[in-house]
Amino acid sequence: MSRRTLWLVGVSLLIGGGLSAVAVDLALEAEFPSEIAAPMIVDTPSNASALGPVPSDASRGKFVWLPGAPATGGTDGTGYVRYRVNIPRAGKYAVWGRVLAWDGNSDSFWVTINPPDTDPNPQQSGDTHFRWGVAQGSEWHWDRVNQWLDGGTFEREWDLPQGEVVITFFAREDGTMLDAIYITDNLGTDEADVNPRLPTDQEVANQMGGAAAVEPTGKLALRWAELKR
Repeated sequence: MSRRTLWLVGVSLLIGGGLSAVAVDLALEAEFPSEIAAPMIVDTPSNASALGPVPSDASRGKFVWLPGAPATGGTDGTGYVRYRVNIPRAGKYAVWGRVLAWDGNSDSFWVTINPPDTDPNPQQSGDTHFRWGVAQGSEWHWDRVNQWLDGGTFEREWDLPQGEVVITFFAREDGTMLDAIYITDNLGTDEADVNPRLPTDQEVANQMGGAAAVEPTGKLALRWAELKR
């Protein structure tokens, strides 16, 4: 198994012994992407406070975003973070993000998972099926990735294959912060029932593959494999 992919399956046991249905339960730190492209960066709450209200402590001290002040809104249509994840079983999945969004001008990303999504860059196409309207709040909170369509907002779910998929969060509005990602085959909409969680130390070690987070300069995307060569 590649060190850049993530295998972690939560297994529950029946009281009488034996295995019950296996629940898929994956978590990642946002600041350790497989690939990151400027102007999105890895940052800290203290740095972000120069542009707006001081964010609360991020998980493991860092998060990713396109830096921007509240109430400005906008992007030059570039920048993304990308994560390669190994899905242990084909099925329907939901994705949650631990996010912070200061206001209505800093509360959205574009999100794709390939496969099965076919749009290579919704920043260019503007396809609202891939637009995530992030729940606003000045403290870190969990929000399920949705489809923010012109006719309303609906929770997204994906029919994912077994094996590697690529999750990409494209910048849409500056100021939107992403701290952690949770992937599950529990399609419930109630956070208390789904109970999204932060990654364990082992998950982070698997995700990093021994590398440290990198903040890119310029417009080039940086990949862990390139950095370790």
